[in-house]
Amino acid sequence: MRKHGPIALALALFACDEAAEDTDVANAALIECQPEASHLVRIEGGTFDMGSRDVYGYVTIAEQPGDPDSFGAPLEQIPPFMLEPGSAVFIPPEGAPSDLRDWWQYVPGANWKKPFGPDGPAAKPNEPVVHLGWEDMSAYAQWKGGRLPTEAEWEYAASAGAPDSADQPSSDEANTWQGVFPVVNEGADGFTGLSPVGCFKPNAFGLYDMGGNAWEITADFYRPGHDPSARVNPKGPSETEAYKGVDSGIPARVMKGGSFLCAPNYCRRYRPAARQGNDPGLGSSNVGFRLVYDTAPTPSDRK
Repeated sequence: MRKHGPIALALALFACDEAAEDTDVANAALIECQPEASHLVRIEGGTFDMGSRDVYGYVTIAEQPGDPDSFGAPLEQIPPFMLEPGSAVFIPPEGAPSDLRDWWQYVPGANWKKPFGPDGPAAKPNEPVVHLGWEDMSAYAQWKGGRLPTEAEWEYAASAGAPDSADQPSSDEANTWQGVFPVVNEGADGFTGLSPVGCFKPNAFGLYDMGGNAWEITADFYRPGHDPSARVNPKGPSETEAYKGVDSGIPARVMKGGSFLCAPNYCRRYRPAARQGNDPGLGSSNVGFRLVYDTAPTPSDRK
């Protein structure tokens, strides 16, 4: 292919008009070129950071400062720490809980790399990635050549032909909460938080962790109930028809599968048919995602 270089160059030069040639000659006359150096230059060995992430590095929502306008309150009423980059982390309450604010805390510095905050351990590469917002998941899916599944696709894959059941999965079937939530987690399944992917039995389709461990976001907007007329590959409601968060006013997305926090006395969302709305602008320590591909990905896409 290199032999075509001079031809392409010649064609490019012939395309220039005379005025452009005159300008180039005039500019060249202003440049004083030094004669070719006749000596070698010695460069001492050293170290440096090769490459750069500053130009193309992706920054997740949890790693960006909070937007004051999203709170719907005067700036002086917003706690300063809520405007710092961070995310929602589950922290077991010390006493008798009264509502979910007793076990969810906004932790500055919590993100997908540091799920428990800057002073906690780093994320484990074999566990679900959490603390991502809808935009983060969508950007990753596009980068990998896949997409987020629709709610119908996800539920079909999760049920794998089995009838829906309200029973809590056994300790070898899924990572859920054993005990009275949120006070006591007996950890009978071997985990009290996220577990590595593939620790429990796969379903009939060979898929792991479709129930428990981490919630999984789908592509559909959320509203209570389903449209009974949508029977062929349904895509869910439109953005204008979607339920909007009371606090955020942002159309919610459907999340499925429950998490390690699901217990019989609390959410019971480990069922394939169960569903819940999720604020797309805020991540948390028990919400993740998975991708689907319309064509088989290459080995590099699976990494």
